[in-house]
Amino acid sequence: MAGGAMVAPAAGGRQDYPGGLTLFVFMACLVAATGGLLFGYDIGVSGGVTSMDPFLLRFFPSVYRKQREAAAAGGGDGGSPYCMFNSQLLTTFTSSIFLSALAASLVAASFTRAAGRKWSMFCGGATFLAGCVLNAAAESVLMLILGRVLLGLGVGFASQSAPLYLSEMAPARMRGMLNNGFNLMITVGILLATLANYGAQKVAGGWGWRLSLGLAAVPATIIVAGSFFLHDTPNSLLERGRPEEAKRMLRRVRGVEDVDDEYADLAAASAASRAVTRPWRDILRRRYRPQLVVAVAVPACQQLTGIVLQTYAPVLFKTAGFGGSASLMSAVITGAVNLLATLVSVFTVDRLGRRALLLEGGVQMLISMVAMGALMGATLGPGGMPAPCAAATVAVMCVYIAGFSWSWGPLGWLVPSEVMPLEVRPAGQSITVAVNMLINFVVAQAFLPLFCRLGPALFFVFAALLAAMTAFVALFLPETKGVPIEDMAAVWKAHWYWKRFVTDGGNDGGLVDAEKGLDGSCALA
Repeated sequence: MAGGAMVAPAAGGRQDYPGGLTLFVFMACLVAATGGLLFGYDIGVSGGVTSMDPFLLRFFPSVYRKQREAAAAGGGDGGSPYCMFNSQLLTTFTSSIFLSALAASLVAASFTRAAGRKWSMFCGGATFLAGCVLNAAAESVLMLILGRVLLGLGVGFASQSAPLYLSEMAPARMRGMLNNGFNLMITVGILLATLANYGAQKVAGGWGWRLSLGLAAVPATIIVAGSFFLHDTPNSLLERGRPEEAKRMLRRVRGVEDVDDEYADLAAASAASRAVTRPWRDILRRRYRPQLVVAVAVPACQQLTGIVLQTYAPVLFKTAGFGGSASLMSAVITGAVNLLATLVSVFTVDRLGRRALLLEGGVQMLISMVAMGALMGATLGPGGMPAPCAAATVAVMCVYIAGFSWSWGPLGWLVPSEVMPLEVRPAGQSITVAVNMLINFVVAQAFLPLFCRLGPALFFVFAALLAAMTAFVALFLPETKGVPIEDMAAVWKAHWYWKRFVTDGGNDGGLVDAEKGLDGSCALA
């Protein structure tokens, strides 16, 4: 390690640095993690309002009529209960946020690198706030979708910068716990949104949906106001050529004066970062192949787990035969399970590791998907499901969401944010967010049409995808718990497959271009 005296290695022979979790870091990470509230509240609120009759009657009357006809005659299109909510315009309302978030995440990479993480979060919160106002005041579908586009721009900026901020501020041995704060806030946002929906649908006059959509301004205001009080990370300050300020900040966040070793590693990584003038091109180089695969595969897998069921939970429960109020209450129950299970991940991820949680969660979700498909296939008819079977469906959904919430949910954000070298980190995080939002858009846009056409078989499709991604984790995802970000190269050099892409040397975290002497047949994808 460059410069300074050696410090005791962390568990497993990995390098550790002096210092621990200070109150300053905890409060800064708490504010930054509220960026997850934006995404979570939107996930929770959109599915709820689309199950409210006044909202459907005003903006999507064809869906409202189809639902009434299904209740009266026993079925949706062609008599199928799976088709009651099948409307391309309705899915466009739900999924448009992900497309604009994708576009924002690509722009956010350059902005985050030039202006710092805190101002990127500020821009995300301000744009999201504008979208809240437009949605709450909407008089047409066009206003709704434009508002969703603004919400997506905000989510794109916040999702790109907040996980980076958390990973860079946290001590290595607590990085998993603090970074999971972002996903914890997503789950808090989902629960708050489901509670808002449940209360709003009881508002007289049929305007409760405006209240649900408008309350999204609360988390947006929190991150806008909180961003003013945040300090940028030492990594970002070094990246922008402010070394003395970076060292002072490092002492403050670690709570010790002896930061020479960590600072030397940060400075070496920063020097390599400043030498990279085209990170979007450089991240495609062979020496970054492992990180690029993780940046693409992990967020894609996160969305292909079938977690879109959480967005459409009220719709799904209504299909199963619950009334409007009961379907929203069932969504509240799954939201509460989501929050509690995420807390399990927060307190275990740095002890059990990333791989153990991902593998267990994948198996748990696979079994749940098979059970849900079997239940619906065997018992769902034109009039819904028998009450015991409908209750069993909610229970299985809770088991599924618990598995997601302590595995792919938080770790889908954590793992990509911690494996990237500083020089390509903003670009890598943007790729992660872009892939996440792209797959989210595709799945959200396709779910209702596929649910109509495939019925319960759709759950078996998700089960097959879960089997494939669990195998990917077992074979290709190394364990990263307790590894300082600056020393992450050692993880790839020790992996049975990825070691062929990296060798010793260089100032970019130990990675050098290994293209010479290795043919392209080694590449994964």
